[in-house]
Amino acid sequence: MAQSPYGQQSRSYLQSRLAKGREVTILPHTIDRYGRTVAEVISDININLVLVEDGQAFAYRQYLGGCGAKEYLDAEYRASRHRYGVWQAEGGITRPWDFRRGRRNAVIPDGTTPGGRRYRCKEIGSYARAQELLHQGHSYLDSNGDGEACESLR
Repeated sequence: MAQSPYGQQSRSYLQSRLAKGREVTILPHTIDRYGRTVAEVISDININLVLVEDGQAFAYRQYLGGCGAKEYLDAEYRASRHRYGVWQAEGGITRPWDFRRGRRNAVIPDGTTPGGRRYRCKEIGSYARAQELLHQGHSYLDSNGDGEACESLR
């Protein structure tokens, strides 16, 4: 949810595809390093696969061994080719696992950013690169807090 606006969009999309109270089947595959169950959610469709296919989620390669890896990778490829969901952003967005890693490293007490580097919009060069930097933890690039960095570069 912290990866704005994509987390919120994905959540809304999931809610539209899978109504609250709907009966589902959970197909557990493994347990992650935090003790959480990694599973596929099935109703009349495989909701995990649909989210990937519609560009609302990524195929998390680390956990594809227990399910149809090729099917998920093909779905992600089609979503990227058709520019669905997160693939509408130039080059796609930062993968959630990379985003979380970047956020852990982003908070530095002296107010600087990862690696101590602070960027200015005028030196970034492109709107797409500014969004990428924002998603990597350079939140100061979004001066008005609307989820877009360096809007002057559009």
